Amino acid sequence: MPNQRSKHLLPGFGLTMGVSLFYVTLVILLPILAMLLKLAGMGLPEFWRIISSRRAIAAYQITFSSAFYATIINGVVGLLLAWVLTRYRFPGRRILDALVDLPFALPTAVAGLVLVTLFADTGWYGQFLEPNGLKINYTQAGIVAAMAFTSIPFVVRAVQPVLEEVDESLEAAAETLGASRWQIFTRIIWPTILPAFIGGCVLSFARSLGEFGAVVFIAGNIPGVTEIVSLLIFIRLDEYNYEAAAALAFVLLAVAFLTLLATNALAAWQTRYVERAA
Repeated sequence: MPNQRSKHLLPGFGLTMGVSLFYVTLVILLPILAMLLKLAGMGLPEFWRIISSRRAIAAYQITFSSAFYATIINGVVGLLLAWVLTRYRFPGRRILDALVDLPFALPTAVAGLVLVTLFADTGWYGQFLEPNGLKINYTQAGIVAAMAFTSIPFVVRAVQPVLEEVDESLEAAAETLGASRWQIFTRIIWPTILPAFIGGCVLSFARSLGEFGAVVFIAGNIPGVTEIVSLLIFIRLDEYNYEAAAALAFVLLAVAFLTLLATNALAAWQTRYVERAA
């Protein structure tokens, strides 16, 4: 009887799990622990004073609202991009597919400089927008543009593989039964891709919350107007006020974590609902 190949291609569970846990601890858990220890020595009144200051609240409003608007844009455009790349074959498709990942490879500071140049009053976009009263640089619209640029791949890459796995025979059967294209999309395709779409949008939102390099150049960084939380954290670090920086960073971390937790629960519920309906 021939020997069966082991499904465990890497050596031993203990070794692989140990290396994985060591890496996660070194790169993720220890920095978070250091931040929490810094907060522990601060005291609740001081912590509350820092995170509830007028400047901090203004930064929250600008950051969270900009990330929300950027996520809406990415949700619409990212879904369309994933659909085009999955359902159509056309010249330049591979180039477009590669360009989707450009924000991952491009340094965010370079992205910020490119956006500032494009939206300047003499730039390719700005020379048409500004004469019509649409100013992008040094406004919240610029922050949204920078966040959307750096986080759109999360939506595309989350939806694209799921779209590729959709059984087209179900669509053909629905079409033969008289279903319209809109009915096919809403009844067959959308429920299938919804968990992946939600997950991609949440990752896009979380990525936008922490964006710094691309935003800092285009925002103008005016306190109460275009100052985001990441920049305020940087300012506090530059002032050697590590406690204030840690407190503000904790707020961003908590919001991102709670958002991911809620979305994972929603995606799990959606998956169970679709399975029951099937």
